[in-house]
Amino acid sequence: MARSILGLVGLGATLVFALPVALLGVESLVRGQTVVGAGLIFIAGLMIAVEEFLTTPGDLPTLIAANTVGRIAKSPDDEDDP
Repeated sequence: MARSILGLVGLGATLVFALPVALLGVESLVRGQTVVGAGLIFIAGLMIAVEEFLTTPGDLPTLIAANTVGRIAKSPDDEDDP
């Protein structure tokens, strides 16, 4: 999936916050605090997943435009089919 420059910046900003949480979770696991460590790693993964898969109000115009263009303008391949 191609990612825009703003998408890359957003992912980078999320990783800036998620990686220290994940590293603290790994450190807690090494110390023997399995519940705390696993919880922190889960939270770090959740932070990245929310940034990746959550549709924000800023994404809505792009989604609407993509769906509208797909319905109105047909590719030349679609016109040849009976």
